[in-house]
Amino acid sequence: MIRLLFLGDIVGECGRTAAKHVVSQVLKEGFADFVVVNGENSANGRGISPKIAIDLLRTGVAVITTGDHVWDQKETPAYIATEPRLLRPVNYPAGTPGSGSIILDTAKGKIAVLNVQCRTFMQPILENPFTTALAEVERLRAETPVIFVDVHGETTSEKIAVGRYLDGKVSAVVGTHTHVQTADEQILPGGTAFLCDAGMCGPVNSILGREHGPVIQKFLDCMPSKFPVGRGQAKVCGALVVIDPVTGLASSIERFHRIVEES
Repeated sequence: MIRLLFLGDIVGECGRTAAKHVVSQVLKEGFADFVVVNGENSANGRGISPKIAIDLLRTGVAVITTGDHVWDQKETPAYIATEPRLLRPVNYPAGTPGSGSIILDTAKGKIAVLNVQCRTFMQPILENPFTTALAEVERLRAETPVIFVDVHGETTSEKIAVGRYLDGKVSAVVGTHTHVQTADEQILPGGTAFLCDAGMCGPVNSILGREHGPVIQKFLDCMPSKFPVGRGQAKVCGALVVIDPVTGLASSIERFHRIVEES
């Protein structure tokens, strides 16, 4: 069996430090065989830089997924074109730098990771996530039945719909973007593991990873404001999926949540 750990949106330095600590720990303990993280908020809350991606990969992260903030750092387009382990959503138009999926050879066999972005309340509005994801899944299944999908989206309904649409065709569909871990982990009828949102890796004392004071003030006065990334004690949230390497179907999924004290 393959024990795949996925960690939700990493937010800023606080989230990076905590996520790296946990990744090193779980790999050393044998708690997980393969780790995927969403890194799209890891560069001070907006995007991911080459330096940060390299640091995460050196820690033991196998694949980094992203979402609507993938291009927020100016160095990313050139870097993502040369680093296949850093994904951008697969439903960007043809010719966009980088790739939306990858297949890696591991000690447990070939494992594929697919990154797709929803459209409801999301910018930019990309190509249809359902048809694009399915076409890519069919291509990946020619090489491996073990396919993990990060579906990056705002609404629970669209992410659930993607999970149901791909049920039985992939190993797991786990959502990202809201930074709030949901409690709907389940094995769908076709054998695909599902969780609507993995949550975030970021400061506990925050609003979605940002200092709560400026966010509250924005709600009070409706004036433009900067939202600094929070600091201090961190939570590392995600999901652990156990996958049959022969069938590619999941035998279990559980929410993952650890607290990491400020170093």
